[in-house]
Amino acid sequence: MNYILFDGPNRDALLPFTYTRPVADIRVGILTIREKWELFLGATTTTVTEDYLSDKFPMVEMEQNIMINASYTPTEVLVHQIKNLKQNQAIFDGDSMVAFYSLEDQDVDLDAYQVLNCEGSILKIEKTWDIFSKNSDAITADFKLLTADRISEPIPEQTVAFNPEQIFIEEGAKLPLCVLNATEGPIYIGKNSEIMEGSMVRGPFALCEGSTLKMGTKIYGPTTVGPYSKVGGEVNNSVIFGFSNKGHDGFLGNSVIGEWCNLGADTNNSNLKNNYAEVRLWSYETDNFAKTGLQFCGLMMGDHSKCGINTMFNTGTVIGVSANIFGAGFPRNFIPSFSWGGAKGFTTYLTSKAFEVAAVVMKRRGLEFSAQESAILEHVFNHSATYRND
Repeated sequence: MNYILFDGPNRDALLPFTYTRPVADIRVGILTIREKWELFLGATTTTVTEDYLSDKFPMVEMEQNIMINASYTPTEVLVHQIKNLKQNQAIFDGDSMVAFYSLEDQDVDLDAYQVLNCEGSILKIEKTWDIFSKNSDAITADFKLLTADRISEPIPEQTVAFNPEQIFIEEGAKLPLCVLNATEGPIYIGKNSEIMEGSMVRGPFALCEGSTLKMGTKIYGPTTVGPYSKVGGEVNNSVIFGFSNKGHDGFLGNSVIGEWCNLGADTNNSNLKNNYAEVRLWSYETDNFAKTGLQFCGLMMGDHSKCGINTMFNTGTVIGVSANIFGAGFPRNFIPSFSWGGAKGFTTYLTSKAFEVAAVVMKRRGLEFSAQESAILEHVFNHSATYRND
């Protein structure tokens, strides 16, 4: 059977992160949504996404296909249902499509399909803030999936560990003289990662492959540090997708940071309004600020965005792709893609300059800023022009 993950109706609600990736490639928990599905299914997947992303994330259709809404993360019950789908059958979660069976070149008429109700509990990523607010459940599920019937590397003698049976260390990880407290949730330490001395970690927590916690880092779960990232200072209930740095002191809380981002030294974000009111967050669906239902909500930063030292972000700030923020004071709490500036105002960050930086940053990690990546960011630049008013 051929499995295809499609973006579904929540794609725009997950911007700016879906500007540069399909919904399936959002990281929540330890793994991306795609990685979860592929492990459960025992098969590779392809993607139905926006046209401008399809060169990098193609769709491969075969004679028999099952289409899966990538906003849903897999469970044993749901995967069993999906694997047993027959022709002209579909799984729904209320009014939401979860998965359906499709033949090659079939003109799908869902009204003619037999509807099956989604069974068991589910975890669905519908809004940007779901990525951090549902991260505890996602880490716990991924920890169970990745560590089943496996033996952890030993916890070093110099490391203080609470509830060690809920700590799993992959090969090549280094963690001298740190404190790991898995009392409130599991802690996963990825391959060739490092927790430097003096760091204190409370689970649920995931440190993915090749990533580093700098000396004296304080982590409050549920937090994920994606692959090949560097983190220091204080972090609470946040998700960093990967290849991003928050290398110095400063607070990051109830936030989501994309790939190829950098937070300058002593960058801080507010995650609680000083009147304790519900946080409103910029919505790309409505082009307005939307209620989150949350009292704690911090910073959403799209791929390739960066900020200078001592930057301050107000509660519920959304930053698009490839923005560069610097200077004193609080910048506004919606910063469009390819913006350059700060509290005193913004101009357009020209692609010629932005792409030079992206190429240098990616080269440092042994990766190429390809024509494919350039075309994606060029599309984002043009699409987001309506939000820039310089």
